[in-house]
Amino acid sequence: MKKNVRSKLFPYSLFVLFILGVFVSCADDDSTTVEEEEVIGEGDDGDNDDDDDDDEVATELHAAFEAFNTEATTIYLDGSNVVIETTGLPNHETVYWGEGNDLYLEEPDVETTPSIMSSNNNAVTITVDATPDLTGSTVATELNTIGIAVSGASIFNDQEGNGALSQAAASLDWTGAHIGPGVYHYHLEPKAFSNDDENLVGILLDGVFLYGRKCYSTSTYPTDLDESGGHTSVTQYTDGNEEYHYHIINELYSNTGSYIAFAGPFQGY
Repeated sequence: MKKNVRSKLFPYSLFVLFILGVFVSCADDDSTTVEEEEVIGEGDDGDNDDDDDDDEVATELHAAFEAFNTEATTIYLDGSNVVIETTGLPNHETVYWGEGNDLYLEEPDVETTPSIMSSNNNAVTITVDATPDLTGSTVATELNTIGIAVSGASIFNDQEGNGALSQAAASLDWTGAHIGPGVYHYHLEPKAFSNDDENLVGILLDGVFLYGRKCYSTSTYPTDLDESGGHTSVTQYTDGNEEYHYHIINELYSNTGSYIAFAGPFQGY
């Protein structure tokens, strides 16, 4: 009997041992998988590295900001953004300063709107990307401030209210600016600091810099501009590196006898 019992139990013993071996093997495999997943998660290897590179935070302001009027503007980094706070008060002469101001310039042919000092509030703050995103869709400009000029005043587009700028041409001063609504702003090439040259004009809401009609890299009018007046080349602030930027397009606008500062669309959103 004992012999028979043993002989019957032996196959069952083998079967049990086999099941235990499979169980242990599966448990070991699961443990290895979890450990490997934990290592990958902790290291963020693979695609996550590319995401980190895309989210790099600028550590210093672009050299072009050195050209801005420090008496009117405060410019600083905020993470991946640049904040530009401005009094909106330009550092050049215009009839819009009003009589009695040191920067008042008599311009009898200008049909003036209120003076700068009688305007409600000239202060403007904008926030732009420290590194413009040129991979997305173009965006049309809107009314009011579309950028800040190196003088500290606002830049507007080619519209006046809901109509064409030509209807307000008589109120534009010698540098292509006037007041309304609220702030002194340029519609045209700002001759006070950029007149048929390669000088920096300012920065627009998409974080792209705007320059005069000529290109620093060739000292002449660029011929490869896109629909926004932009192209990629070396500028006086890029230390020999090429960078996308806008130019005032060298085409006279309507009856103004001058050139629109920027009509759009934005490329850097």
